[in-house]
Amino acid sequence: MNPVDLVIVIVYLAAMPIIGVLVGRRQKSANDYFVGERSMPWWAVTLSVVATETSTLTVISTPGLVFGSAFLFLEVAFGYILGRLVAAFVLLPRYFKGNYVSAYEFLGRRFGRGLQGTASVTFVVTRLLAEGLRLFAGAIPIKAILDHYGIHTAYWHIVVLLTALTLIYAFVGGIKSVIWVDVIQWSLYILGAIGAVIFLSTKLPDGWTSIASGQGRFQLTDFASNIITSPYAFIGAVVGGAFLSMASHGADQLIVGRLLSTKSLRDGQRALIGSSIVVFIQFALFLVVGAMLWVYTGGKTGATATAVAAGKMSGDDVFSNFIVNDLPVGLAGLLIAGILASTMGALASALNALSTSTIADLYQRFTQRTVADSKLLRHGRMWTLIWAVVFAIFASLFTNSKDPVIQQGLGIVGYTYGALLGSFFLGLVVKKARQSDAVVAFACSVVGMAFLILFVKFDKATTAVHLQFGAATKTLVPLATYWYTFVGVLISMIVGGLLALRHRGPDPRATEVDSPPQEEVPV
Repeated sequence: MNPVDLVIVIVYLAAMPIIGVLVGRRQKSANDYFVGERSMPWWAVTLSVVATETSTLTVISTPGLVFGSAFLFLEVAFGYILGRLVAAFVLLPRYFKGNYVSAYEFLGRRFGRGLQGTASVTFVVTRLLAEGLRLFAGAIPIKAILDHYGIHTAYWHIVVLLTALTLIYAFVGGIKSVIWVDVIQWSLYILGAIGAVIFLSTKLPDGWTSIASGQGRFQLTDFASNIITSPYAFIGAVVGGAFLSMASHGADQLIVGRLLSTKSLRDGQRALIGSSIVVFIQFALFLVVGAMLWVYTGGKTGATATAVAAGKMSGDDVFSNFIVNDLPVGLAGLLIAGILASTMGALASALNALSTSTIADLYQRFTQRTVADSKLLRHGRMWTLIWAVVFAIFASLFTNSKDPVIQQGLGIVGYTYGALLGSFFLGLVVKKARQSDAVVAFACSVVGMAFLILFVKFDKATTAVHLQFGAATKTLVPLATYWYTFVGVLISMIVGGLLALRHRGPDPRATEVDSPPQEEVPV
């Protein structure tokens, strides 16, 4: 890398906190801090949602997926579109109707404070693990740059720096700063990816698409693999992706908080559905980069492709090493800044979401005190600071793994997403279900998924079930990652539905949340 690239990265790191503070420095109320007084334009929220879900996991890991699974990841992205359509028309109207700032307030109104608190605490733990992994992933390319210049430092030093810079604008500006900085950051890493495509197109031989296609790098669907154990078998990828997206964009405060900052239900639905289209195109762009890298590395020396195949270099390393070693001056700095942008954007969103959930779902619910708005604003900022410190500690605990970090991230949410989404569906579908039924179903789903993920393995050839108290082997493999949310929802619905049979009539609380939702909610 050239010193010019380092200057670009440094300027970016300095500029984002300054822009964020300038945008959101005039916070007037807690409502402004948490949901931007419900005044954000839907297109900005769309890009913020995409930036929030993207993170470094997507930027550095998705191109490397081509080396092992071609374009099959787009099957999952198609499932995302289906899942967000359901979330937009089934779950989102309930949140706007109740004028909530947190998704889990719906559970509090439908079942009671106990389940609302349970869901919020589960969200907090899941976010700490998942976002901690994302934050660690953001440190990977920065460490590669520093090592390249002979500056050897620990990952946790980089993690602390990124957290501190992100905290500045998340602390001061709340959701407004987070959303507008997300828009800038999304534009930055997309421009970087497009720049990589243009650069690679000048380096690849004529007919490179035929070379990649001949080796199966453009394969879009997989109807031959086992749907139980293969992550990209078509049915499993689409159905699993749909349920994963329903949970992440309909039952996770990380995304719901952004949607609730729009001016109306209709705008929220536009933002949610629009994000599914944008993210599909974005995944396709990163996979094109991966296909071009496959030809580029194989055609140049074969060293990188061979190292990946031999397990000496993970797919996550391919794009990072290409950025550091091969891109021209300026473009490398832009892409590194883009990777940092995705990291900081996801972290800022997580800080705001955790602060909102802590105040709305835990503090206000369980203290039952009427607190002045100015005090709530101070509490919100205080919890933003607390969660930033906790995130830095969690991220510092992660180490490198041979598995793509994007799959590690999906594995973490697999424990809890089914229970969260299942609670919402239980409240909407099973009218007899009470809070005790929902809490037991929630716990059974989390415990059941933990047992399934950790101990249940399947024979790769026959799909026979085995209990194995250890790591997976070549013949015994775990359930495909994208089924986790679906199975978790299934457990929650079955347990909650059976427990609800004890009651003779519907829960009175079900009537409150079952009336037809309003088309528009006044700002």
